[in-house]
Amino acid sequence: MRIKKLIVLFVALALLMGIVGCAKTIQVPPQTGEAPTTTVTDQVKGQLFVDANWLKANMDKVIVLDARTAKDYQAGHIPGAINSPWQSLANMTGKSGDPGWGTILPVNELAVKLGSMGINGEKTVITYAAPPGWGEDGRVLWVLNMVGIKNVKMLDGGWKAWQAIQGAESKDVPTPSPVTFTIASLNQDLINVTTDYVKENLNNIKIVDVRSDKEYKGATDFGEARGGHLPGAISLPFEKMYNQNGMIKSSEELKKLFADAGLTPEDEIVAYCTKGIRSGHMAMVMRNLGFNKARNWDASFYEWAGNASLPIEK
Repeated sequence: MRIKKLIVLFVALALLMGIVGCAKTIQVPPQTGEAPTTTVTDQVKGQLFVDANWLKANMDKVIVLDARTAKDYQAGHIPGAINSPWQSLANMTGKSGDPGWGTILPVNELAVKLGSMGINGEKTVITYAAPPGWGEDGRVLWVLNMVGIKNVKMLDGGWKAWQAIQGAESKDVPTPSPVTFTIASLNQDLINVTTDYVKENLNNIKIVDVRSDKEYKGATDFGEARGGHLPGAISLPFEKMYNQNGMIKSSEELKKLFADAGLTPEDEIVAYCTKGIRSGHMAMVMRNLGFNKARNWDASFYEWAGNASLPIEK
């Protein structure tokens, strides 16, 4: 009797194992127009960056923008990448320090520029540079977010990361198919910061100077009219967000970096650098970590230092 019970139990278990073994895992692919997904769990790396292997596997699903200089681009780039340095999306009339120089283009001009690169907000865009560098990839991402394009990410580690996985290199210049792109207005959630706004709110906002310690203390290596920093500005050098290999630090490390600087998610934060490039990058990283009131001041120190009536500390 006992043997019969054991036989019945054995058969039941065998049937159960057979059912489990026949089960299938169904993976649902992204719907048309959706950004390709990654399996990265780190908050910043998942929301704001992709790694080189992911990009290599998804080249046919994205538009790649090389934010490096034309010289670096011509020496070799990711196949199909469009050269788009930050200057191509900014007002370069005049010289550094002139009001409005280097600031984001008007929406009608931006729409034409982006449309000429085949960008209309439907396909995921990946930007890359050579981090930490000047944060050009983050500045371009900031511009795209300003015009309402949300499916934009940066290549973690940039050009060196692509080379490290032996990604293909090219010197061919692609010819994008132009598209029509209309921009109603700049993203009101990001609202661009002006020099007048900073002047009027010096005591009401937390100002973060993301330049190097040398620049913060008064160096004028890039043609600034004056050296020093804004009154009360917190020094938080841009490169501190990166590891030595050019990879962005983990979300926990970044949160600690910002907390140690005395910043909280509730603060109204204005980030600046020499020309709103490094600060644009840092502002986007902060926003992806819950600092929803962090904004970039694209006129930055060039414009402030160029106005002799505005105060500077050293």
